[in-house]
Amino acid sequence: MAEAGEAAVSGHCAPGFEGVREAFARNFRVHGEVGAAVTVTVDGEAVVDLWGGHADAGRTRAWEHDTLVNVYSTSKGMTALCAHLLVDRGELELDAPVARYWPEFAQAGKQDIPVRWLLSHRAGVIAPREPVAARHVYDWDHVCAALAAAPPWWEPGTAQGYHAVTFGYLVGEVVRRISGQSLGAFLRSEIAEPLGARVFIGTPAEEHARCAEMVGQLDEARIAERFPGIPKPPFHALSDHPLAVVMLALTYIPTGDVNSAAYRSAEIPAGNAHASAHGLATVYGALAGGTLVRPATLEAMREAQSLPNEPDLAIDALAPPGTERRWGLGFMLNHRSQAGPNPRAFGHGGAGGSYAFADPENGMSYAYAMNKYGTGATGDADPRNLGLIAATYEALERTRGGAAPG
Repeated sequence: MAEAGEAAVSGHCAPGFEGVREAFARNFRVHGEVGAAVTVTVDGEAVVDLWGGHADAGRTRAWEHDTLVNVYSTSKGMTALCAHLLVDRGELELDAPVARYWPEFAQAGKQDIPVRWLLSHRAGVIAPREPVAARHVYDWDHVCAALAAAPPWWEPGTAQGYHAVTFGYLVGEVVRRISGQSLGAFLRSEIAEPLGARVFIGTPAEEHARCAEMVGQLDEARIAERFPGIPKPPFHALSDHPLAVVMLALTYIPTGDVNSAAYRSAEIPAGNAHASAHGLATVYGALAGGTLVRPATLEAMREAQSLPNEPDLAIDALAPPGTERRWGLGFMLNHRSQAGPNPRAFGHGGAGGSYAFADPENGMSYAYAMNKYGTGATGDADPRNLGLIAATYEALERTRGGAAPG
Protein backbone atom coordinates (compact mmCIF):
# COMPACT_ATOMS: atom_id res chain seq x y z
CA MET A 1 0.00 0.00 0.00
CA ALA A 2 1.32 3.45 -0.89
CA GLU A 3 2.53 5.63 1.97
CA ALA A 4 1.20 9.14 2.56
CA GLY A 5 2.43 11.39 -0.23
CA GLU A 6 3.00 8.42 -2.53
CA ALA A 7 0.88 6.80 -5.18
CA ALA A 8 0.64 3.25 -6.41
CA VAL A 9 2.71 3.05 -9.60
CA SER A 10 1.46 0.79 -12.38
CA GLY A 11 3.14 -0.30 -15.57
CA HIS A 12 6.55 -1.70 -16.29
CA CYS A 13 10.26 -0.88 -16.65
CA ALA A 14 12.75 -2.96 -18.60
CA PRO A 15 15.69 -4.35 -16.59
CA GLY A 16 18.14 -1.56 -15.87
CA PHE A 17 15.49 1.19 -15.98
CA GLU A 18 14.32 0.78 -12.39
CA GLY A 19 15.79 4.18 -11.54
CA VAL A 20 13.13 5.81 -13.72
CA ARG A 21 10.42 4.15 -11.63
CA GLU A 22 12.11 5.50 -8.50
CA ALA A 23 12.24 9.01 -9.99
CA PHE A 24 8.58 8.75 -10.99
CA ALA A 25 7.54 7.72 -7.49
CA ARG A 26 9.68 10.53 -6.06
CA ASN A 27 7.62 13.07 -8.00
CA PHE A 28 4.59 12.09 -5.94
CA ARG A 29 6.49 12.28 -2.65
CA VAL A 30 8.52 15.42 -3.27
CA HIS A 31 6.58 17.42 -5.85
CA GLY A 32 3.03 16.58 -4.80
CA GLU A 33 2.09 14.95 -8.09
CA VAL A 34 -1.64 14.22 -8.45
CA GLY A 35 -1.69 11.97 -11.50
CA ALA A 36 0.91 11.36 -14.17
CA ALA A 37 2.45 9.00 -16.70
CA VAL A 38 5.88 8.63 -18.29
CA THR A 39 6.90 6.54 -21.30
CA VAL A 40 10.34 5.98 -22.80
CA THR A 41 10.90 4.06 -26.01
CA VAL A 42 14.24 2.72 -27.27
CA ASP A 43 14.43 1.36 -30.81
CA GLY A 44 10.66 1.35 -30.96
CA GLU A 45 10.10 -0.62 -27.75
CA ALA A 46 8.64 0.88 -24.58
CA VAL A 47 11.35 0.31 -21.97
CA VAL A 48 9.48 2.50 -19.48
CA ASP A 49 5.69 2.74 -19.41
CA LEU A 50 4.45 3.93 -16.01
CA TRP A 51 1.40 5.66 -14.63
CA GLY A 52 0.00 6.46 -11.23
CA GLY A 53 -2.06 8.75 -9.04
CA HIS A 54 -5.45 10.19 -9.85
CA ALA A 55 -7.15 11.70 -12.87
CA ASP A 56 -9.29 14.12 -10.87
CA ALA A 57 -8.82 16.79 -8.22
CA GLY A 58 -10.97 14.85 -5.76
CA ARG A 59 -8.68 11.82 -6.13
CA THR A 60 -11.57 9.47 -6.77
CA ARG A 61 -10.59 8.28 -10.26
CA ALA A 62 -7.37 6.36 -10.84
CA TRP A 63 -5.00 7.36 -13.61
CA GLU A 64 -4.96 4.60 -16.24
CA HIS A 65 -2.68 3.68 -19.12
CA ASP A 66 -5.13 5.24 -21.59
CA THR A 67 -5.85 8.40 -19.59
CA LEU A 68 -5.72 11.53 -21.73
CA VAL A 69 -4.69 14.92 -20.40
CA ASN A 70 -4.36 18.44 -21.77
CA VAL A 71 -0.67 18.93 -22.55
CA TYR A 72 -0.77 22.65 -23.38
CA SER A 73 2.12 23.67 -25.68
CA THR A 74 3.46 20.16 -25.98
CA SER A 75 0.69 20.25 -28.62
CA LYS A 76 2.92 22.43 -30.81
CA GLY A 77 5.23 19.52 -31.58
CA MET A 78 2.30 17.53 -32.96
CA THR A 79 1.08 20.54 -34.95
CA ALA A 80 4.51 21.18 -36.43
CA LEU A 81 4.83 17.51 -37.34
CA CYS A 82 1.67 17.73 -39.45
CA ALA A 83 3.26 20.51 -41.49
CA HIS A 84 6.51 18.57 -41.88
CA LEU A 85 4.62 15.52 -43.12
CA LEU A 86 3.31 17.71 -45.95
CA VAL A 87 6.86 18.97 -46.56
CA ASP A 88 8.04 15.35 -46.70
CA ARG A 89 5.38 14.59 -49.32
CA GLY A 90 6.37 17.56 -51.45
CA GLU A 91 3.07 19.38 -50.88
CA LEU A 92 4.45 22.24 -48.75
CA GLU A 93 7.59 24.35 -49.26
CA LEU A 94 9.12 25.92 -46.17
CA ASP A 95 10.42 28.97 -48.02
CA ALA A 96 7.26 29.60 -50.03
CA PRO A 97 5.10 32.53 -48.90
CA VAL A 98 2.24 31.54 -46.64
CA ALA A 99 -0.04 33.41 -49.05
CA ARG A 100 0.62 30.79 -51.75
CA TYR A 101 -1.47 28.38 -49.69
CA TRP A 102 -3.63 30.87 -47.80
CA PRO A 103 -4.17 33.89 -50.08
CA GLU A 104 -6.05 35.96 -47.47
CA PHE A 105 -2.92 35.96 -45.30
CA ALA A 106 -1.28 38.45 -47.68
CA GLN A 107 -3.20 41.32 -46.04
CA ALA A 108 -1.54 44.03 -43.93
CA GLY A 109 1.95 43.61 -45.36
CA LYS A 110 2.26 39.87 -44.75
CA GLN A 111 2.44 38.82 -48.40
CA ASP A 112 6.11 37.79 -48.25
CA ILE A 113 6.15 35.94 -44.91
CA PRO A 114 7.40 32.39 -45.60
CA VAL A 115 6.03 29.26 -43.95
CA ARG A 116 9.41 28.87 -42.24
CA TRP A 117 8.73 31.97 -40.10
CA LEU A 118 5.41 30.59 -38.89
CA LEU A 119 7.16 27.48 -37.62
CA SER A 120 10.07 29.37 -36.05
CA HIS A 121 8.06 32.09 -34.24
CA ARG A 122 9.43 34.87 -36.45
CA ALA A 123 6.27 36.00 -38.28
CA GLY A 124 5.23 38.60 -35.70
CA VAL A 125 1.57 37.52 -35.78
CA ILE A 126 1.14 36.80 -32.07
CA ALA A 127 -2.43 38.18 -31.92
CA PRO A 128 -4.94 40.23 -33.88
CA ARG A 129 -4.97 43.93 -33.02
CA GLU A 130 -8.36 43.62 -31.35
CA PRO A 131 -9.18 40.72 -29.01
CA VAL A 132 -11.46 38.00 -30.33
CA ALA A 133 -14.84 38.06 -28.57
CA ALA A 134 -15.45 35.19 -26.17
CA ARG A 135 -18.28 33.81 -28.30
CA HIS A 136 -15.86 33.36 -31.22
CA VAL A 137 -12.85 31.85 -29.49
CA TYR A 138 -13.67 28.29 -30.63
CA ASP A 139 -14.66 29.46 -34.12
CA TRP A 140 -11.74 28.43 -36.33
CA ASP A 141 -12.75 30.47 -39.37
CA HIS A 142 -13.37 33.61 -37.31
CA VAL A 143 -9.97 33.46 -35.58
CA CYS A 144 -8.11 32.72 -38.82
CA ALA A 145 -9.84 35.60 -40.58
CA ALA A 146 -8.80 37.94 -37.76
CA LEU A 147 -5.19 36.75 -38.02
CA ALA A 148 -5.17 37.04 -41.81
CA ALA A 149 -6.25 40.68 -41.51
CA ALA A 150 -3.81 41.53 -38.70
CA PRO A 151 -0.56 43.44 -39.26
CA PRO A 152 2.55 41.96 -37.62
CA TRP A 153 3.63 43.24 -34.19
CA TRP A 154 7.25 43.59 -35.38
CA GLU A 155 9.01 43.41 -38.74
CA PRO A 156 8.70 39.74 -39.76
CA GLY A 157 11.92 37.77 -39.83
CA THR A 158 13.94 40.26 -37.78
CA ALA A 159 13.26 38.75 -34.34
CA GLN A 160 11.70 35.77 -32.64
CA GLY A 161 8.67 36.02 -30.39
CA TYR A 162 6.77 33.04 -29.06
CA HIS A 163 3.39 32.65 -30.78
CA ALA A 164 1.85 31.04 -27.71
CA VAL A 165 -1.68 30.63 -29.07
CA THR A 166 -1.62 31.78 -32.69
CA PHE A 167 1.04 29.24 -33.74
CA GLY A 168 -1.62 26.55 -33.97
CA TYR A 169 -4.09 28.58 -36.01
CA LEU A 170 -1.40 29.81 -38.40
CA VAL A 171 0.26 26.45 -39.05
CA GLY A 172 -3.06 24.65 -38.83
CA GLU A 173 -4.71 26.79 -41.50
CA VAL A 174 -1.82 26.12 -43.90
CA VAL A 175 -2.27 22.39 -43.26
CA ARG A 176 -6.03 22.72 -43.82
CA ARG A 177 -5.67 24.66 -47.07
CA ILE A 178 -3.33 22.01 -48.49
CA SER A 179 -4.88 18.82 -47.15
CA GLY A 180 -8.54 19.75 -46.97
CA GLN A 181 -8.62 18.48 -43.39
CA SER A 182 -8.58 20.38 -40.14
CA LEU A 183 -5.32 20.12 -38.21
CA GLY A 184 -6.90 17.74 -35.70
CA ALA A 185 -8.38 15.51 -38.40
CA PHE A 186 -5.07 15.41 -40.26
CA LEU A 187 -3.16 14.52 -37.09
CA ARG A 188 -5.60 11.74 -36.34
CA SER A 189 -5.81 10.19 -39.83
CA GLU A 190 -2.22 10.62 -40.97
CA ILE A 191 -0.20 10.18 -37.78
CA ALA A 192 -2.01 9.10 -34.62
CA GLU A 193 -4.29 6.35 -35.92
CA PRO A 194 -1.67 4.68 -38.16
CA LEU A 195 0.70 4.56 -35.17
CA GLY A 196 -1.97 3.57 -32.65
CA ALA A 197 -1.11 6.70 -30.66
CA ARG A 198 -3.65 8.26 -28.30
CA VAL A 199 -3.11 11.90 -29.26
CA PHE A 200 -5.99 14.22 -30.16
CA ILE A 201 -6.43 17.86 -31.11
CA GLY A 202 -10.18 18.26 -31.04
CA THR A 203 -10.87 15.37 -28.68
CA PRO A 204 -13.95 13.32 -29.69
CA ALA A 205 -16.82 13.39 -27.19
CA GLU A 206 -16.54 9.64 -26.69
CA GLU A 207 -13.02 10.15 -25.31
CA HIS A 208 -13.94 12.84 -22.76
CA ALA A 209 -14.59 10.31 -19.99
CA ARG A 210 -10.94 9.27 -20.27
CA CYS A 211 -9.66 12.84 -19.89
CA ALA A 212 -7.97 13.83 -16.64
CA GLU A 213 -8.93 17.06 -14.91
CA MET A 214 -6.24 19.70 -14.84
CA VAL A 215 -5.53 20.72 -11.24
CA GLY A 216 -4.56 24.38 -11.24
CA GLN A 217 -3.54 26.41 -14.27
CA LEU A 218 -1.74 29.58 -15.28
CA ASP A 219 -3.64 32.34 -13.53
CA GLU A 220 -3.74 36.09 -13.47
CA ALA A 221 -1.43 36.38 -10.47
CA ARG A 222 1.71 35.70 -12.52
CA ILE A 223 0.80 38.36 -15.07
CA ALA A 224 -0.12 40.89 -12.38
CA GLU A 225 3.12 40.24 -10.52
CA ARG A 226 5.27 40.70 -13.61
CA PHE A 227 3.32 43.65 -15.05
CA PRO A 228 1.84 45.73 -12.23
CA GLY A 229 -1.11 47.86 -13.23
CA ILE A 230 -2.28 45.71 -16.13
CA PRO A 231 -6.02 45.15 -15.90
CA LYS A 232 -7.48 41.70 -15.43
CA PRO A 233 -8.34 39.73 -18.57
CA PRO A 234 -10.00 39.81 -20.97
CA PHE A 235 -7.59 42.42 -22.28
CA HIS A 236 -8.62 45.36 -24.42
CA ALA A 237 -6.63 47.83 -26.54
CA LEU A 238 -3.84 45.30 -26.98
CA SER A 239 -1.45 47.85 -28.42
CA ASP A 240 -1.22 49.42 -24.97
CA HIS A 241 0.25 46.27 -23.41
CA PRO A 242 3.67 44.55 -23.47
CA LEU A 243 4.13 41.82 -26.07
CA ALA A 244 4.10 39.17 -23.34
CA VAL A 245 0.49 40.11 -22.60
CA VAL A 246 -0.43 40.43 -26.27
CA MET A 247 0.78 36.87 -26.93
CA LEU A 248 -1.52 35.55 -24.18
CA ALA A 249 -4.58 37.57 -25.14
CA LEU A 250 -6.43 34.71 -26.80
CA THR A 251 -5.65 32.46 -23.83
CA TYR A 252 -7.85 34.43 -21.49
CA ILE A 253 -10.85 34.88 -23.76
CA PRO A 254 -12.71 31.57 -23.15
CA THR A 255 -15.48 31.75 -20.56
CA GLY A 256 -15.15 28.04 -19.75
CA ASP A 257 -12.11 26.33 -18.28
CA VAL A 258 -9.70 23.76 -19.61
CA ASN A 259 -11.76 20.92 -18.15
CA SER A 260 -14.89 21.82 -20.09
CA ALA A 261 -16.34 19.69 -22.88
CA ALA A 262 -16.27 22.70 -25.22
CA TYR A 263 -12.53 23.20 -24.69
CA ARG A 264 -11.71 19.53 -25.10
CA SER A 265 -13.68 19.30 -28.34
CA ALA A 266 -12.25 22.51 -29.82
CA GLU A 267 -9.17 22.58 -32.02
CA ILE A 268 -6.61 24.97 -30.54
CA PRO A 269 -3.49 23.30 -31.98
CA ALA A 270 -0.97 25.42 -30.10
CA GLY A 271 -2.19 24.30 -26.73
CA ASN A 272 -5.11 21.89 -26.29
CA ALA A 273 -3.93 18.48 -27.45
CA HIS A 274 -5.20 15.76 -25.14
CA ALA A 275 -2.80 12.85 -25.11
CA SER A 276 -1.42 9.98 -23.12
CA ALA A 277 2.29 9.85 -22.39
CA HIS A 278 2.40 6.56 -24.28
CA GLY A 279 0.77 8.23 -27.29
CA LEU A 280 3.26 11.10 -27.38
CA ALA A 281 6.23 8.77 -26.93
CA THR A 282 4.90 6.57 -29.74
CA VAL A 283 4.83 9.50 -32.17
CA TYR A 284 8.28 10.77 -31.17
CA GLY A 285 9.56 7.18 -31.22
CA ALA A 286 8.50 6.88 -34.85
CA LEU A 287 10.43 10.08 -35.55
CA ALA A 288 13.48 8.83 -33.68
CA GLY A 289 13.32 5.54 -35.56
CA GLY A 290 13.09 7.19 -38.97
CA THR A 291 9.71 5.73 -39.91
CA LEU A 292 7.61 8.90 -40.15
CA VAL A 293 9.64 11.19 -42.41
CA ARG A 294 12.73 10.96 -44.58
CA PRO A 295 16.17 11.76 -43.08
CA ALA A 296 16.38 15.12 -44.86
CA THR A 297 13.03 16.18 -43.42
CA LEU A 298 14.08 15.05 -39.96
CA GLU A 299 17.23 17.15 -40.20
CA ALA A 300 15.30 20.20 -41.38
CA MET A 301 12.90 19.93 -38.43
CA ARG A 302 15.72 20.40 -35.92
CA GLU A 303 17.79 22.95 -37.82
CA ALA A 304 18.33 26.00 -35.62
CA GLN A 305 16.29 29.03 -36.64
CA SER A 306 17.38 31.22 -33.70
CA LEU A 307 20.60 33.16 -33.33
CA PRO A 308 22.86 32.36 -30.35
CA ASN A 309 21.64 34.24 -27.26
CA GLU A 310 18.79 35.78 -29.25
CA PRO A 311 16.09 37.25 -27.00
CA ASP A 312 12.45 36.31 -27.41
CA LEU A 313 10.30 39.43 -27.69
CA ALA A 314 7.23 37.78 -26.21
CA ILE A 315 7.95 35.05 -23.68
CA ASP A 316 11.18 36.35 -22.10
CA ALA A 317 9.24 38.72 -19.85
CA LEU A 318 7.41 35.78 -18.28
CA ALA A 319 10.29 33.30 -18.15
CA PRO A 320 12.87 33.00 -15.34
CA PRO A 321 15.88 35.31 -15.77
CA GLY A 322 18.54 33.87 -18.04
CA THR A 323 16.18 31.59 -19.94
CA GLU A 324 17.18 31.27 -23.58
CA ARG A 325 14.90 29.89 -26.27
CA ARG A 326 16.32 28.28 -29.37
CA TRP A 327 13.84 27.13 -31.97
CA GLY A 328 13.99 24.64 -34.76
CA LEU A 329 11.10 24.49 -37.20
CA GLY A 330 8.29 24.19 -34.69
CA PHE A 331 10.36 22.40 -32.05
CA MET A 332 12.39 23.36 -28.99
CA LEU A 333 16.07 22.56 -29.44
CA ASN A 334 18.04 20.93 -26.65
CA HIS A 335 20.70 23.58 -26.23
CA ARG A 336 20.52 23.54 -22.40
CA SER A 337 20.82 19.73 -22.01
CA GLN A 338 17.40 19.57 -20.42
CA ALA A 339 16.49 16.75 -22.79
CA GLY A 340 19.63 14.84 -21.83
CA PRO A 341 23.16 14.90 -23.20
CA ASN A 342 22.38 14.85 -26.92
CA PRO A 343 22.27 18.43 -28.27
CA ARG A 344 20.45 17.10 -31.33
CA ALA A 345 17.41 15.94 -29.34
CA PHE A 346 14.29 17.98 -30.06
CA GLY A 347 10.66 18.18 -28.99
CA HIS A 348 8.31 20.51 -27.14
CA GLY A 349 7.20 21.21 -23.60
CA GLY A 350 3.98 22.63 -22.29
CA ALA A 351 3.02 25.12 -19.61
CA GLY A 352 2.48 23.34 -16.32
CA GLY A 353 4.94 20.51 -16.91
CA SER A 354 4.29 18.16 -19.83
CA TYR A 355 7.19 17.41 -22.16
CA ALA A 356 7.99 15.07 -25.05
CA PHE A 357 11.00 14.71 -27.32
CA ALA A 358 12.89 12.52 -29.77
CA ASP A 359 16.56 11.59 -29.57
CA PRO A 360 17.27 10.01 -32.98
CA GLU A 361 20.96 9.39 -32.30
CA ASN A 362 19.97 7.14 -29.40
CA GLY A 363 16.86 5.77 -31.09
CA MET A 364 14.92 7.06 -28.08
CA SER A 365 11.77 8.98 -27.28
CA TYR A 366 10.47 10.36 -23.99
CA ALA A 367 7.09 11.69 -22.91
CA TYR A 368 5.68 12.85 -19.60
CA ALA A 369 2.13 14.02 -18.98
CA MET A 370 0.45 15.02 -15.73
CA ASN A 371 -2.55 16.94 -14.40
CA LYS A 372 -0.97 19.03 -11.65
CA TYR A 373 -0.03 22.38 -13.15
CA GLY A 374 3.56 23.19 -12.15
CA THR A 375 5.34 26.51 -11.98
CA GLY A 376 7.49 26.37 -15.09
CA ALA A 377 6.70 28.31 -18.25
CA THR A 378 7.31 25.11 -20.22
CA GLY A 379 7.78 21.51 -19.17
CA ASP A 380 11.40 21.20 -20.30
CA ALA A 381 12.44 23.13 -17.18
CA ASP A 382 10.10 21.38 -14.74
CA PRO A 383 11.97 19.55 -11.96
CA ARG A 384 9.70 16.54 -12.38
CA ASN A 385 10.99 16.10 -15.93
CA LEU A 386 14.61 16.83 -15.06
CA GLY A 387 14.69 13.97 -12.55
CA LEU A 388 12.99 11.54 -14.91
CA ILE A 389 15.22 12.43 -17.85
CA ALA A 390 18.40 12.16 -15.79
CA ALA A 391 17.35 8.71 -14.61
CA THR A 392 16.48 7.70 -18.18
CA TYR A 393 19.92 8.53 -19.54
CA GLU A 394 21.66 6.93 -16.58
CA ALA A 395 19.74 3.76 -17.37
CA LEU A 396 20.48 4.01 -21.09
CA GLU A 397 24.19 4.36 -20.41
CA ARG A 398 24.15 1.46 -17.95
CA THR A 399 22.23 -0.90 -20.21
CA ARG A 400 24.45 -0.13 -23.18
CA GLY A 401 27.62 -0.49 -21.20
CA GLY A 402 28.93 2.98 -21.97
CA ALA A 403 27.98 6.57 -22.64
CA ALA A 404 24.93 7.05 -24.79
CA PRO A 405 25.69 8.75 -28.11
CA GLY A 406 25.29 12.50 -27.90
